[in-house]
Amino acid sequence: MSSQPDDIVIECFADALWMERGLSQNTLAAYQSDLRAVAKWLQGKKQRNLLQAERQDLLEYLAMQSKQGRSPRSIARIISCLRQFYQHALREGDIKVDVSAQIDAPKSGRPLPKSLTEQEVERLLDAPDQGEPEGFRDRVMLEVLYATGLRVSELIALRPDQVSLIQGVVRVTGKGGKERLVPLGEESISWLERFNQGPRRDLLGGRPCSELFPTRRGSGMTRQAFWYLIKKHAQRAGITKHLSPHTLRHAFATHLVNHGADLRVVQMLLGHSDLSTTQIYTHVARERLKSLHAKHHPRG
Repeated sequence: MSSQPDDIVIECFADALWMERGLSQNTLAAYQSDLRAVAKWLQGKKQRNLLQAERQDLLEYLAMQSKQGRSPRSIARIISCLRQFYQHALREGDIKVDVSAQIDAPKSGRPLPKSLTEQEVERLLDAPDQGEPEGFRDRVMLEVLYATGLRVSELIALRPDQVSLIQGVVRVTGKGGKERLVPLGEESISWLERFNQGPRRDLLGGRPCSELFPTRRGSGMTRQAFWYLIKKHAQRAGITKHLSPHTLRHAFATHLVNHGADLRVVQMLLGHSDLSTTQIYTHVARERLKSLHAKHHPRG
């Protein structure tokens, strides 16, 4: 089996990932690109294909990538891709030994997601003018975003039939078409009930709209429009730190971990297919503990 052309092996691996885990086409394309780059290097330098590679070959390739200036995060992504490829090959019987098993991801230089403190989140949530239908809608959207950790694209695409206020959950279709159920929490349930009873109808003016959070035009909101609203309300709340569309998603995960939530639970709530993606929040929590220790301990 080791004589199979790399292109066929890579395609079979990508098909298996799509069927088993429902990964998005962008993710699959990134994995295939990484594997083709490794395969090209192996053929040129070692006269071997992917299934013939040895552990030392992979270490040399990763060292070369580091010397060429690839970031630790990019190298960690390549290692993750290689691990999944060789684990799949081992399960399929294409190889007898997983040559990626003892290769560790780089430890330093990993960027931490930007987040908000709990006090900053409260100020952001209070910023919209709730006396206006648009302001009330913005407050509800921010509440739901912080309560659930949804991606902004998932939030703006929400339909009323995806939200069960009785059960207190929202059914989300995430990356790769995978569905997950996320609890809403009492606070966001209360805001959604009040939104549905008046402000949403006021925004629509009798027009139909399939999205839960409409604009005055009777249509759903774009990702760019909501990002503009987040920046506007952050400025009004006096928040000067750099924000991203995922800031409240990061705050949701960070605050859960800070309060002792199990990482596997956070992974399920965020809709991450790989736990390694969620593990970044343990680093965030650790950095927060370090800063608190440095600030408050007499020998910090």
